[in-house]
Amino acid sequence: MTVRIGTRASKLALTQTQQTADQLAAVGGFPVELVHIRTEGDVLKGSLSQLGGTGVFVAALRDALLQDKCDVAVHSLKDLPTGPALGLSLAATPKRADVRDVLCARDGLTLAGLPAGATVGTGSPRRAAQLRAARPDLDIRDIRGNVDTRLGRVPGLPGNTNDAVVAGKSCDLDAVVLAAAGLHRIGRLDTVSEYLETDVMLPAAGQGSLAIECRSADAPRRAGSTEGSQGVLAQALAALDDPDTRLAVTAERALLARLEAGCAAPVGAYAYRKGSMLHLEAVVCAVDGTASIRDKKATDGLTEVGATLLGIELAEVLLARGAAGIADLTAS
Repeated sequence: MTVRIGTRASKLALTQTQQTADQLAAVGGFPVELVHIRTEGDVLKGSLSQLGGTGVFVAALRDALLQDKCDVAVHSLKDLPTGPALGLSLAATPKRADVRDVLCARDGLTLAGLPAGATVGTGSPRRAAQLRAARPDLDIRDIRGNVDTRLGRVPGLPGNTNDAVVAGKSCDLDAVVLAAAGLHRIGRLDTVSEYLETDVMLPAAGQGSLAIECRSADAPRRAGSTEGSQGVLAQALAALDDPDTRLAVTAERALLARLEAGCAAPVGAYAYRKGSMLHLEAVVCAVDGTASIRDKKATDGLTEVGATLLGIELAEVLLARGAAGIADLTAS
């Protein structure tokens, strides 16, 4: 049996999928092959927030699973819509990487050290809103492209291959903001000038986590259930699942679902287990950075049901404090 693993063809997607494929092969003892799937997000141009948010990267991979073109799909978990996908299951959430966002700035500048009017690029309304809240004097630019393309917009960063200033293409920004996990996976952490701590910038729900999806019939069978599989692939997927990561992202995604927040809504959420408690902190921001509502809760219910309830309860707190009035939570 060769397990076919679906992936986008970007450098980051291929890297994290290959790493997952190697782990599955090592645990399961079966051969694997990567199947490249082209998604709408790879084809369409324009702002992600206008195209339908990060969900545009997911649909084609899910279709490939349902059409038996691949057996497993690897996503960045923050790209997954919160609603269920009929016939598919989130089979594994491997141990989470660094959740933080990072600043990659010219001359090693920090967020505090950027001069007034400095241009900072991001394709994320969540990052843009929190940047504007921290530094309203910055010029935040909407950008697209893969990781290397975005890093190429900042002059002098290690690994850049072009030093020509071309508006909209290369060396035309003072900094960009990206996810630490993605830079780590492709070996470009040397471009980071500052790690943005969660008190400055809460990450996206699921940031730093991978989502391994498969057809529900192939997913690991849960205790007490007759659904799913106990086959070799299911056992390998179960071995890759990290319980603490699953609890954390379950809480974060439950919060988004209760807020009815679309992919492009300016919402940050971060959950983590500490001892016998699961903690969740979240923020809802006005895109222009002029207002935000931030709160946190914790639970000792260390089950998926407990994590889901935690997310729902914190969302209710944010809504009661007026979250829907300061942000377009339905932005897709």
